[in-house]
This record gives sequence, C-alpha cells and structure tokens, in this order.
Amino acid sequence: MVCIRCQMAVKYELEKFGLHHTRVEIGETEIMEDLSPEHLDNLNMSLKKIGLELLDDKKTIMVEKIKTIIIELVHYNEDQIKTNLSDYLSKKLNHNYTYLSNLFSEVKGTTIEKYYLSNKIERIKGLLVYDELNLTEIAWKLHYSSVAHLSNQFKKMTGLTPSQFKNLKNKNRIDLQDI
Repeated sequence: MVCIRCQMAVKYELEKFGLHHTRVEIGETEIMEDLSPEHLDNLNMSLKKIGLELLDDKKTIMVEKIKTIIIELVHYNEDQIKTNLSDYLSKKLNHNYTYLSNLFSEVKGTTIEKYYLSNKIERIKGLLVYDELNLTEIAWKLHYSSVAHLSNQFKKMTGLTPSQFKNLKNKNRIDLQDI
C-alpha cells in the first residue's frame, strides 16, 4: 500500500467484509477480528482485484515497511531528515541497517540506496511534468546540494537531462509500486 488512495481502498474492502480496523496506515493494517483461513483468502482475493495483497512472510513485510518509509519520505514529507537514510531507517524500524540492507537486497534484488534514488528521480519527473517549480526549487525541495547534483543524478539514472525529459512528448514515469 503506497498511497492515500490505497488506504481508502483497504478501508472500503474491510468495511465490505464487516471488519473493524483500529489502524489503516500505508503498508500496515490492524483489524479487531480474528479471521479464519477462508476469510483471509476471500479478503486477499478482494484486495488483489484492486492491486493489493495481504503479506504474511516476515521478510516481505519488513521490505514493504522499508519501501513505505522511503515512499513517505520522498513523496509525502516536505521536511529533510536530520540524519542519513541508514540511521533514519534503523531508528524507524528498530533494526541494524546492515540487516535491513541485506534483507532488502535479497528480496528486491536492488539496494535500498538505489530504491531511494529511483523514488527521488520519479518525484523529480512528476515535479517537472507539473511544471510548477524550476530546477532550483526542485533541488531545494528534494534536499539536493545543488542543481548540478540533481541534474547529474537524473542523467545518470535516466540517460536524459531534466530539460531533455521536460521536452519529451511521452514522459515515461514509473508507478511507485513498480519501482
């Protein structure tokens, strides 16, 4: 679950099944009822129809938590974190970063840093498409040290400069769940 609309969809599905939730957050939901395996299967099938699913594997759940924290940080949080990403994740998840990093790489086949940068690039693409901010403002908003740093990273990851991307007719963007 990577967006507010996903939360709303999950709440709707839970209500449809007559389930009471104590919390529905991005990536996590708590319900009050104990569900039989049959009810779990039905709920999972219903969620899959809208592009979501229940997770029960501890490794996958932890990876989803990492992804959720990064997505919230890049796409929904305007504040810059006061520490580096590894310390931030370790503190939020109460685990050693080496463990989190190895687990993420094992499950996703990429590093946390590459996932984080991919999210930042997609956010930049979105900001370029909406054309409300210039590159200096985008660099500041996403906590880059300079426009040059943003541009170099953007070109390295996409093969295009931000200006070239902005001038494309077909701007290829990736859905958050596909990063």
